[in-house]
Amino acid sequence: MTAPPFVGLTGGIGAGKSEALAALARLGAATISTDAVVHALYEEPEVRDAVVERWGPEVAPDGKVDRSAVAKAAFATPEDRAWLEQLLWPRVGQKVQEWRETAGGRALVVETPLLFEAGLEGNYDATIAIVAEESVRKERAAARGHASLDERTARQLSQDEKARRATYAIENSGTLEQLEQELSGVLAKLTR
Repeated sequence: MTAPPFVGLTGGIGAGKSEALAALARLGAATISTDAVVHALYEEPEVRDAVVERWGPEVAPDGKVDRSAVAKAAFATPEDRAWLEQLLWPRVGQKVQEWRETAGGRALVVETPLLFEAGLEGNYDATIAIVAEESVRKERAAARGHASLDERTARQLSQDEKARRATYAIENSGTLEQLEQELSGVLAKLTR
C-alpha cells in the first residue's frame, strides 16, 4: 500500500485556509494546522521561558504566553523575528513529522501560512494555495479582528506568487460548497 500524499496548504490572510483545511478533513484527509501547533508549543515551559527571557514577563502574564504580545515583540525587528522563527520552526517541523508518522487518511494535509516564504515546498508531494478576491480577503480579515491586512501581509508573498508556485491554486471567493467541490477534485487527482 502506498503512503497517502503529503500536501502543504497555504494562502494569504483571509483567503480561507482554515475553511479549506476543514473541507479537506470532511473529504477524508488527515489535517493539521501549524498555527495550532505553535499555540500548543507556547504552552510548553521551555518555549514560554525562552520568550519571557527574550522579551520580559509582559509577554507571559500569569505564566501564560500572550501570543499577540509575542507577535508585537517579534515583529519589532528582523532580528527578533528571526530569533522566534529559530525557536519555533524546528519544533513545529518535529511535531508535524510525529503527526505524519501516525496519521491516516486519503491525504495528509498541513496548513502552513508561510509555506513558500519558509522554503518548505520541497517537503511536500504537492502544494495547494487558497486565493480569494482582495475585497473578500479584507472583509474576512476585518471580521476576525485583523485591522490592517497590509501590515500583516507585508512579509508574505503575493497571492499571485503563491498561486504560481503551488501545484494547485484554488479560488475561494464563493460558497463553502464551491470550495469543497474544488478541493474534492484536487484530492481525486492526488489520490489516483
